Amino acid sequence: MALTAPRNTPRQDAPLLSVTASATCHGGGMVSLLTATGLAVPSGTASSGRAVGVAERSAASGETFDVRIGRFRFNNSADADAIAKKDIGATAYIVDDETVALLATGGRAIAGVISDVDSVGVWVTVGAGAVGPQGPQGTPG
Repeated sequence: MALTAPRNTPRQDAPLLSVTASATCHGGGMVSLLTATGLAVPSGTASSGRAVGVAERSAASGETFDVRIGRFRFNNSADADAIAKKDIGATAYIVDDETVALLATGGRAIAGVISDVDSVGVWVTVGAGAVGPQGPQGTPG
């Protein structure tokens, strides 16, 4: 039934996800999980899936560390791959652990939903629930 009055909708602000590294992940870098093992690797690594968050600290192989789910600014790709204001709401794709692009060229995995673009880079909502299998599903409020 649709709302007829205000609702106090529960939310989580910048939740953390605990993961174990398969390779060195650098603090501040976008992190994905290997599709075969579920271990964490820098986003853009071969055989990794969509981004799950951003590393809270650097971690070596075998270490457990936290990744933060939320909205982060990454470097913008270039040329036909560059993301523009008109792309807000679309899916961003992983180039590497600090760069996103508009196109899924070469089977790139999903980084998240584009939420803003400024002169420094692209703001992307990264992590669980940011993007469904068919594209943007909206972002938490």
